[in-house]
Amino acid sequence: MRAKSNISTLKALSLVYLASASAFCVAIALNSGTQLPGADRAIALIAPVAKAAATALDEKAVQPSVAWAVRKDKQFFAWMARLNPSAAAVPKKAAPVAVAKHEPKTVPLAVAANPTAVLRPAILGKPQKQVTVPPEPHLSLDLAPQAPEPPNLTPAPEVNPPSAAELTRVLAHMKLSLTKELYDNFDLFLYVSKADRGPWSQRMYVFQKQASGDLKMLYTFPVSTGREVPVLGPTGRLLTTNTPPGYYELDPERMYKHYHSHEWDQPMPYAMFFTWEKDGYQTGLAIHGAAGADISRLGQRASAGCVRLDPRNARLLFQLIRKDYKGLAPRFAYDRRTATMSNDGLLMHDKAGNLQFVEGYKVLVFIENNGGDNIVAALF
Repeated sequence: MRAKSNISTLKALSLVYLASASAFCVAIALNSGTQLPGADRAIALIAPVAKAAATALDEKAVQPSVAWAVRKDKQFFAWMARLNPSAAAVPKKAAPVAVAKHEPKTVPLAVAANPTAVLRPAILGKPQKQVTVPPEPHLSLDLAPQAPEPPNLTPAPEVNPPSAAELTRVLAHMKLSLTKELYDNFDLFLYVSKADRGPWSQRMYVFQKQASGDLKMLYTFPVSTGREVPVLGPTGRLLTTNTPPGYYELDPERMYKHYHSHEWDQPMPYAMFFTWEKDGYQTGLAIHGAAGADISRLGQRASAGCVRLDPRNARLLFQLIRKDYKGLAPRFAYDRRTATMSNDGLLMHDKAGNLQFVEGYKVLVFIENNGGDNIVAALF
């Protein structure tokens, strides 16, 4: 009976093979576009045969094979259980074992009065002369804190400083140019004359407010302000070189020891930019050190609009301001219609009339076209 079943299975597999091969040949011919005579009739004849063959394959081969595999799997695990009965048993959870608590006994250690660590066995040989080696000095690995750059409070030497009488006149003029709000809320005042002639021209005067409220002149430096004429820049574009007069504050976010102007392709050491915004743009107006041949031009209009100083004086002023004058400073009024910050000395107030302050430097820069010999010129 079993042999007969195997023969039937082989017949079914043979029919499936023949039907699959025939269908494969017909599919290749149809895919290549070849028209076979009687192909439709052959497909109609093959389809029932293939269906019958698939049914016979499932009944005679697939299902018996699966049943056989399941049966053999059960027999295999039963055989394994007979060989190793302990492996088939499910281990029970062990009951907790009570462990007696023992207090550790403290054993005193015998310590020599002067313990000597033996690093290696002693080597016997000819006695050597004892040499006393001084102990190595103790080296601390702690890093010293980085000290700030020492302030340079010595200005560059000057050949023709202004007279005491002129300094007194500048001081009096500076006091008259400040409103009470400006005078009360700033501690350092930089007066710059952008005039091209006169005893005050092309010079900066540095005033410090004392505890008494009086102003004391600390320094006076020759400067170079803007040429006040259009000039071709390095890229061939026509650029303005004006230094606009007015009142300005320093921008605490733009204070650079080393800075390079991309617009003019020039170094600007110890640059201190102004906070002034005009027409919605932050301007590039700044106080900075001159470089190269521009140092020899100090005392005359020669810059692209900034206020240039001797690099030694620029460093002095930079260090002085950053060290001693950081704090809350009043904000200048801002016109939202024109997106321009006031440079007329008008300060910002809230609805209650209180001044508005911001973290910055308590330094006021006042630039004026006044050479000291023509008061009317200061108005332009």
